[in-house]
Amino acid sequence: MNLSNVLRGTGRSKSRRRRGRGTGSRLGKTAGRGHKGQKSRSGWSRPPVFQCGTMPLVRRVPKRGFNNKWALKVAIVNLDDLQEKFASGDKVNPETLEAKGFANSRYDELKILGNGELKKKLKVSAHRFSKSAREKIEQAGGEVIVLAGKKSALPRKQAKEKQTKK
Repeated sequence: MNLSNVLRGTGRSKSRRRRGRGTGSRLGKTAGRGHKGQKSRSGWSRPPVFQCGTMPLVRRVPKRGFNNKWALKVAIVNLDDLQEKFASGDKVNPETLEAKGFANSRYDELKILGNGELKKKLKVSAHRFSKSAREKIEQAGGEVIVLAGKKSALPRKQAKEKQTKK
């Protein structure tokens, strides 16, 4: 047998099984679905979390806590990071922080925390500052600039209720 003798298309295209075409086809009558039961009915499809008669894992696992979908996502940067990556007299803002590898993910507001010591004079711009961070930046001779933050995306009804309470 040579390569020149081998037929090119053998075994490539297998015809599909034609179900429900009489008893002689071996897949007639019940069309391979068996007798009765949920799976034999037309339109039966299994949802991804379906576990037959067992209570699904999604419903068995206890739910804990609360996830506020309207809460702002806040990125945090500590003062020791600023001390390490920036030179004295530099401007620190969201763009320069992203360039240096901080706060890369999507966030609504940037907060500077007072963890560590700051000995360099920096001009820091952020949406929020912790009390200790503000004090340490000003002690080092730096400047604190508060950026306008994104407003919380509360539903209109809740926002109106907050306004009426004030």
